[in-house]
Amino acid sequence: MPTFDRSFWEERWSQVLREHADHVAHRPPNAHLSMEVGNLRPGFALDAGCGHGSDSLWLAARGWQVTAVDFSATALAHARSTAEAAGAGVADRIDWVEGDLATWTPQPGHYDLVACLYVHVAGSVEEMVRRMATGVAPGGTLFLVGHRPVDPATGAATAAAGQVQVSSDTAVAALDPGRWDFIVAEDRLRAMAGTGVDAVIRARRRS
Repeated sequence: MPTFDRSFWEERWSQVLREHADHVAHRPPNAHLSMEVGNLRPGFALDAGCGHGSDSLWLAARGWQVTAVDFSATALAHARSTAEAAGAGVADRIDWVEGDLATWTPQPGHYDLVACLYVHVAGSVEEMVRRMATGVAPGGTLFLVGHRPVDPATGAATAAAGQVQVSSDTAVAALDPGRWDFIVAEDRLRAMAGTGVDAVIRARRRS
């Protein structure tokens, strides 16, 4: 069983980018993200677990000032190169940060949007959700997506088999209902490659 640690993801990203770099560079942003936050006014955004950077680039192209965090140096190098190829209007809006989300903590109350998509959680999911939530400014949005390791409809293993990702129940349980309004907290069929269901959580921090 993989450990899904830094070494695993470095090797995984190295292989993917070696074999499919052009495809990765042209991947669209996450469909849940573009649907749920596409109408938000741009401000400061955190893309926690940015991977190859498609979501960060999409946000930057729409006027967001993005902090993009991942612990894979290989993925960050590819993402930075893709941003530079997109031009200064995109590249200058993204700050690429090498950091491990098992311990990395955002600047408190700084971001109008904190997005954390498909991140394998090494420790407590609730603790990670609460830590990411500290970065959201009053009136800002916390957006989380997790993929179930087993398809509940078929019982088949999914692309996240063996991983621990956020679920709607854990996210709702982690956040104080007196401080957060849940706009979306539901399971949705996975639209992209692979089988299964995604948990989609969109919460707004009260002022």
